[in-house]
Parts: sequence; C-alpha cells; structure tokens
Amino acid sequence: MALIHEDNERSKTFTRRALLLGGGQAVLFSTLAARMYYLQIIESDRYKMLAEDNRINLRLLPPPRGRIVDRYGVPMAVNQQNYRVVLVREQARDIEQTLDMLGRVIDLSEYDFQRVMREVSRKRAFVPVTVRDYLNWEEVSRIEVNAPDLPGVNIEVGQTRSYPYNEEMTHVLGYVSAVSEDDLTGDPMLELPGFRIGKQGIEKQYDGTLRGAAGTSQLEVNALGRVIRELSREDGKPGQDLVLTIDAALQTYTHERLQAERSAAAVVMDIHTGDLLALASAPGYDPNLFNVGLSNEVWNQLVKDPLAPLTNKAIAGHYAPGPTYKPMVALAALEAGISPDFKFFCPGFMQLGNARFHCWKKGGHGTVDMYQATQQSCDVYYYELSKRVGIDRMSAMAKRFGLGATMGIDLPGERPGVIPTREWKLANIGEPWQLGETLVSAIGQGFVLTTPLQLAVMTARLANGGKAVVPRLTRQAHGAQKTETPEAAGFPDMGIPSAHLQVVQTGMDLVTNNVRGTAYRARIEEEGWEMAGKTGTSQVRRITMAERAAGVTKNEDLPWRRRDHALFISYAPVRAPRYACAVIVEHGGGGSKVAAPIARDILIETQRRDPSNTPPIAQVGGQPSKRG
Repeated sequence: MALIHEDNERSKTFTRRALLLGGGQAVLFSTLAARMYYLQIIESDRYKMLAEDNRINLRLLPPPRGRIVDRYGVPMAVNQQNYRVVLVREQARDIEQTLDMLGRVIDLSEYDFQRVMREVSRKRAFVPVTVRDYLNWEEVSRIEVNAPDLPGVNIEVGQTRSYPYNEEMTHVLGYVSAVSEDDLTGDPMLELPGFRIGKQGIEKQYDGTLRGAAGTSQLEVNALGRVIRELSREDGKPGQDLVLTIDAALQTYTHERLQAERSAAAVVMDIHTGDLLALASAPGYDPNLFNVGLSNEVWNQLVKDPLAPLTNKAIAGHYAPGPTYKPMVALAALEAGISPDFKFFCPGFMQLGNARFHCWKKGGHGTVDMYQATQQSCDVYYYELSKRVGIDRMSAMAKRFGLGATMGIDLPGERPGVIPTREWKLANIGEPWQLGETLVSAIGQGFVLTTPLQLAVMTARLANGGKAVVPRLTRQAHGAQKTETPEAAGFPDMGIPSAHLQVVQTGMDLVTNNVRGTAYRARIEEEGWEMAGKTGTSQVRRITMAERAAGVTKNEDLPWRRRDHALFISYAPVRAPRYACAVIVEHGGGGSKVAAPIARDILIETQRRDPSNTPPIAQVGGQPSKRG
C-alpha cells in the first residue's frame, strides 16, 4: 500500500510540472505569435519602408551651372567636360604596381600617389578613388590604349567651370572654388564631393541663380552598399544663364591696354543706361587655378604681390582724384553764384598764413577765368573758388554726383571712398576743419578718396545732362541692344542747371580739343568721335620746400612707389555724348602723359564697336570748342 501511495504522489507531481511547463510554453508561443502579428500586420508598412530604405539609396545629382555671357552672347564662363581617371581597388591586382604603370602613361606626382594609397585603404574595395582630374584628350587616349595593362583603372566624365578669357575678365567674373566649412548652410547639395560655388565677382554675387537645383538618382544597393542598378533618375534644374552688360572684346582691349602699366584700372560706361561696357583692373590672375585647386605656393605669391592682383581696383581701389575733382568745385561755385567769367591771377602759388599752396605750373598761369582754369588745370584758381565756396558745399555737390558712396554695383567688395566735411573730420579724427584743408580738397587731395567707378559715374552724370545714372553689370534680356534715354531708364534729374553743366562741359572740351589744353596731345582726331576730358595728377608724397627750391624731382627719377598717380576722366563723342571713361594708373606720373592716351584709345575702340558703327552727328553739347 505504501508503494502505491508513493507512486500516486510521484504521478501527481509530474502532472503538475507538465502542466506548468505546457502553460509556460503556451504563454511563450502566444507572446511570439502576438509579436509576429504586431510586426507583420500592424507594423508591416513601417518595416517595409525601412527595408526599402536599406535597399535603395537616393543620391543628389549636381545640376549644370548657368553660363555667363557678354552683352552679345559671347561665353565668358562655361562648363566643360572634365575627364578624370579613377581606380577601383577590387579590380586592381596590385595597387602600387597599377599606379606605377599609370604614372608611365600620364604625369602623377608623389602627392597623387600617396593620396590614392590613403584613400583606397579607407574606402570599400568597390568604391572608385579619383587619381587625377582635368585630363586632356591626349592623356585620355593614352590611358585607353594601355587599358589592358591597367586593371581597375577607368575614365569618368564630369563637368568643370572654365573661363576662356583668363585674366581679362577675372575681376568681373570672379571664380568658383570648393565648398569650405564656413560656406555650409544646410543645403545638402553643398556637401556633394567636388561641388563648386562662387567665391568672388559675379560668380559669388549670383551664385544662387547660377547654381540651379539638384536632381536625384535612385540606386538599388546590396547589404555592403554596392550599387546593383539605377532604378530611376530625375535630372535637376540647370542654373540660369546670366547676361552681362560687358562687351567682351572691349574688355579684352581695355585690359591689354592697361597691361602696359604695372598697376591700373579703367571703367567704360554708357552714360544713358548705366551699362558698364568694360570694368578692368590690372594686373589680374587666372581664375581657372581656383577651380582646379590652388597650391599654397601660388596662393602666397598672389597674396604677397605688392601690385595686389586679387584686388578689383576699379571698385575697391581708393585714390585721391587729383584735379579730376575740379568739375565738382566748379559746379559748387556756380551754384553759389560765382560767374564762369570770374577772373583770378595765378602767380604759381597762394599764400595762406605761413603756408604756401603751390600750383602745378611753377611760374603760374596769369589771369584766368573758369574756362581757362579748367582748360589749363590751374590749381590757384580752384584754391580761390574753394575759399569762397567752403568745404561743405563742395562736398555736397560731389555726393550728388556719386562720390563718397557705393554705387550698389552687382559685385562684392565695392568701397565707398571719402568725401570729407567739417562734421566728418570732427567725428573721425576728432579735430576741427582747417581752411588749408579746403584748398587741398579743391584739387582732389587731402582726405578726398574715390574709386575709378565713382569717377566714371561722375563723368556720366556730367555728360548726360545731370541725370543720376546708376551703373549696372547685368541685363534683363539676352542681346538687347536698344538705346535708352535717361528718362526711359528712370534715372532722376539731379536739379543741376543746364547752363552750369554747359560751363563744365565746355571746360572739359577745351582740355582735349584746344591747343592750350592739358590733354590736347591725347585728343581724338577722328571727326565726330572727339572726346572731352579732365586730366589729374595725384601726389602720393609730400614735396618739401627744399625740393621745390632745388627743382621738383621728375616722376621718372623717383622710385616707382613714390611717383604720382595718373588719372583721366572723359566722355565721347562731344557732339552727342554716349560713353564715359575713367582711367587710373598707379604711380604712372602725369595724367595727361600716361592716363589720357589710354582713355583716348579705349574711347576710340568703344565708338568703333558701337552697334550703329557710324560717327554720331547730332548736335548735343556743342561743337568742339576753340575758345582760348
């Protein structure tokens, strides 16, 4: 009986354990079933999407950058095919041997060799590594011919920015370069390998317009990330083409004309529309170097060059305008009620207290009126005008003509210059204004600073009848060539009496077209194309009394850095003004000797390239004057 009872107890214990185990298994299977139901039914869409994301890669496709063309549609910044050679590690039997063989076919530097070895060690075996960019067609051909001996080596084709005009256009166009960390804005396109953005000039100013919108490519990949096939492709929106007001041929001519000098700038402007036909600064640099990658050695050479090739002197060069500023003083005097027939005797200097202010002509000009003082650039006459008018009225007139402020041109880096007043000196220097400073300002020296662009705008406003024309570099319509009047262009009248403008225009006419004018030797002799102008020689050093007594040292006998700046402002043709030109030659010496001939040649070329191609004959502003 005891044995039977013991067996029954053992059976009950086994049954309870079996029931507990079976219950646990049932609960476990129920949980698994519920989880599988949750994953496969309720969360099926989510996990399907995640699986698709792992299987499909979405890659951005960089769009073609918009071209930049001149006013006639001539390409100045374009996209060219970029042939590059790449190496796929898994296809190459021996990487070092393959690179050695490739180095016998095309030029490879030690840096290229080491860089490729680093990259192939970091990247997956099937990912191509760029060995060299910007191959020419001959190099591509040599690689293709030797392809059987170059396992894993392939040619890929992309696009790169190209500037066919090199230095001639560089200060207008700027350049594109690789994206730096400071340029990142969250736009994923900026993070694409090899992507380029505008860093200077028009390329920078209109980068968003030229850049376009990225396209997309859907690629099927395996678990390792290897591309299996392309599922779909949607091309991006190409960047917009940009049409400039620049005449590429005139710009080239202007730059070549300036290159005869060490450092210079010139601006040519349509006085009615504000179109900038040429905006040149010399020396320049090759913008293509920044696109392909600039070495530290070349960059240091550009930065340390004393001639500042990276600076656009036409908009950022600050120069004392010298006597090219005198038309502003004349207009201020006329507005103050001084007659153009007012005469004053020039003995060669003006005494003010213990200070003596000299005229450029040692023996003086004798008795002159406003016309003759402008024609012969008499400093003493303008000293007297400035004493009668005062610095504030002179400066107010200059500011009406665009001096002392940025023009809002569509280029980065424009500087405003300085047109001083009593208030300006007190605020910036902390000292009261002195009368001697007024005299110095009257001949464009002292605190007065301008840019070549501002001088061109000033000249344009003088020549177009007092319309506040504003310079521009971009056009609304490709190739539009219609001539706009100031009224059609919407430029306001500055309220300068036409009789006052006529006085200044006549004086500038006398400068170039009268035998006693300071720029008569640089006149335009083609009938109907004559120019009016004003010479300027701006001192960059102080001439001591001892030097004056012994004889002022000639510019050509001085070190280059101590020579005067040469300036000239002009417009043409005199009978029907259309184009304004301003030229500055750093340390060039006399304005009449150096800057005026450059402006003459540029204005001749400008009129020769006029679409009408005939000398203007309409009577506007009078015939070239013979007044003595």
